[in-house]
Amino acid sequence: MKKIAFVLAAAGLMSVAACSKSPEAAAVENNAEMMADNLEVQADNLEDLADNSSNVAASAALENASDNLEAAADNVRDAADEKIDNMK
Repeated sequence: MKKIAFVLAAAGLMSVAACSKSPEAAAVENNAEMMADNLEVQADNLEDLADNSSNVAASAALENASDNLEAAADNVRDAADEKIDNMK
């Protein structure tokens, strides 16, 4: 129940914050967040594969790929922030 209350509170705060942004900036932020979240899910999946692999080399390669996806997610968020700052 606490989890649901937290999610609703967070959604409410995000909607209040979105009211002060232009529709274009809100769209950039929403799209970037969705893309970054998707990249992080893929990174988590690769990390799980690495944890379950019995091959040390394959595990290391999967961990590296996971780290690269995490970095890409951060880059997407950073690029979106820069784009939003330029819209102001």
